[in-house]
Amino acid sequence: MKYYLVAGEASGDLHGANLMKALKEEDAGADFRYFGGDKMEAEGGKLVKHYADMAFMGFTEVVLNLQTILRNMKTCKEDIKAYAPDVLVLIDFPGFNLKIAAFAKEHHIKVCYYISPKVWAWNQKRVLKIKKVVDKMFCILPFEVDFYQQWGMKVDYVGNPLLDEKSAFVPDASFLSRNGLNNTEIIALLPGSRKQEIERLLPVMLSVISNFPDQQFVVAAAPSFQPAYYEQFNGAENVKLVFGQTYDLLQVAKAAVVASGTATLETALFKVPQVVVYKGGAISIAIARMLVKIRFISLVNLIMDKKVVTELIQNDCNTENVTAELKSLLNGPERADMLESYMDLAKIMGDPGASGRTARLITKYLRKS
Repeated sequence: MKYYLVAGEASGDLHGANLMKALKEEDAGADFRYFGGDKMEAEGGKLVKHYADMAFMGFTEVVLNLQTILRNMKTCKEDIKAYAPDVLVLIDFPGFNLKIAAFAKEHHIKVCYYISPKVWAWNQKRVLKIKKVVDKMFCILPFEVDFYQQWGMKVDYVGNPLLDEKSAFVPDASFLSRNGLNNTEIIALLPGSRKQEIERLLPVMLSVISNFPDQQFVVAAAPSFQPAYYEQFNGAENVKLVFGQTYDLLQVAKAAVVASGTATLETALFKVPQVVVYKGGAISIAIARMLVKIRFISLVNLIMDKKVVTELIQNDCNTENVTAELKSLLNGPERADMLESYMDLAKIMGDPGASGRTARLITKYLRKS
């Protein structure tokens, strides 16, 4: 069967690649075409557009890049129509993907959505649109099942795909030596994969280095950028860049400063104490504060439904606060408390297998149809 997938950011590329791998096990004749990234391309098929040209965050950023977004959307629609897939598989990225879903339904293409849009966070009435344009929804957060049920929509909870990736991870024994690192305690900096978030967060992350002379700092760099891009922010000699080795970095890190997003959950699964940071455009944040209905922004706190990790947002995301949190995570009581909460989080998350379960449900649905 023919599968068209759309992932618009690094995490979607990761989950899309794992799903493609699982689909090939369920369907020997699987053929893929997609918007995605390097990980999906490694699984075969045809990469039409890389997520590096698509990921814009925040209300104002979207407006400023509207022409690019519209061009990408036009390309996607035309390519889907020409390819005529048996199913369109959308991965998160709701601002773009829900419009693509509506287009697909108009052209009688089946639509599966993997990793639900966060409609429970704001503008919950979007569920009404989702019910019209999505045939099958596969959720990765347990509470989403009850949320959708309240709106009269049946969804499938498949577990979290990050567990798949972690279970398949094999540590690189030469990671330290290969990257010029020693046995000194490592503080990992995860500034995200989008240009806007890197440029807002990485300078703050780097600004704390002088306060930690006994630690070495390592930046988890996104493969879609060149070293020179990161080096423009780097005025400290003891900062290393590692590309495509985030899990190896987390495996050896003592603590981490992490951009809000999927990486917060990955960091917790590797049992690395962390402080979560986020900065958006002033207008975007003002609008979000009026609309968003949730108490937390990090996945760790959202899943646990309590504060486990400290979240430093906007003006709170500064050198002084990040320094204080890191010092507590390295040597203070907060470290032990966080590690204990991570154990509870692991129980809630359950077992690996989300990609396989989703692939089986998709192929079963297609064959039944």
